[in-house]
Amino acid sequence: MKQQLVSSAIIILTTFVFSAIIMFLIRKVAVHINAMDVPRSEEGNRHIHKNATPKLGGVGIFLAFMFGYMLFGEQSIRMNSVLIGSFIIILTSIVDDINPIKASYKFLAHIAAACVIVFYGHILLDVITAFGYTFVFGNLSYPITILFIVACANIINLIDGLDGLSGGICTIFYITIAIIGFFQGRYGSLVMTLTLIMLGSTLGFLMHNFHPAKIFAGDGATFMGFIIAVITLLEFKGPALISFFVPVSILAIPILDTLFAIIRRLLKGQPPFQADRQHLHHQLLGMNFSQVGTVLIIYGINILFAVATLIFTLHDPKIGQILFIIIFVLVAWFVFHTSIISDKSPEMMKKLERKIGIKKD
Repeated sequence: MKQQLVSSAIIILTTFVFSAIIMFLIRKVAVHINAMDVPRSEEGNRHIHKNATPKLGGVGIFLAFMFGYMLFGEQSIRMNSVLIGSFIIILTSIVDDINPIKASYKFLAHIAAACVIVFYGHILLDVITAFGYTFVFGNLSYPITILFIVACANIINLIDGLDGLSGGICTIFYITIAIIGFFQGRYGSLVMTLTLIMLGSTLGFLMHNFHPAKIFAGDGATFMGFIIAVITLLEFKGPALISFFVPVSILAIPILDTLFAIIRRLLKGQPPFQADRQHLHHQLLGMNFSQVGTVLIIYGINILFAVATLIFTLHDPKIGQILFIIIFVLVAWFVFHTSIISDKSPEMMKKLERKIGIKKD
């Protein structure tokens, strides 16, 4: 175990240093080619930052990932599919960061990257086990896997609205998966190698991205989500493992935030992926929390989910389930006291609370 920890620390430290250093160059390149995020009032004033900021941070993470793979990875069909799919994702993000392209074009590129994973790498979500139940998808495993990969990539991209938010959430995911991997004896596996490399690479990016951010991930945030999907598919499925629920629960906040956004926009008769200012971080900012405070609160909620996941997986599933229920009740309370789903929710809750005597006029 000690040797494994030392080896892991070397992987994390090496990729962290490379990522932290390469970001200086990426920032200059982004400015040179005008890959800049400029606040635009015509988008509903949804931008939080005030000054033009270099993008392409996702490219820096990708380069650190490639550097880590060259030093610590092993060649295989599966790994080749990850590299090819990642290249498609990051190339699309570079084009979009320089000159935004249609969402439909990006969607097609994400599907192409997912197809490489599925049909060339033969990485499939065919069987999952959750809470004692086993689900076998059969031929449906192909479209389900492609949909899952595309969804993960875009979920991380959609929540990337504050300095350090997406990078921090992904970091919490990688740390949690690494801990589970160690205790379940999977050190040296492809999933552990990917997790440790991405942990160091993302931490190096966070040094430049935490408030006040000197660089944004840009559309390259999809790369982080893409690798998270691959990590999930590689290890956390099948009857031999705890459940597919494990990694998904760690991503509860970005998943719920995206789900709430889709419901909110459909209720308003808007396109489900139209940008707005009612995401979770906007709600917290509206409560007069600072940018840093808002990000730390979301980190804290995500850590609670991660701790519940660790307890569920490594210690006692029943205690883990109780913790999940408590956390979801708290999240539900927050949801219905804010406009994250509907502008009418806060007033409806006040009326309900007055009716049952929780609050008095």
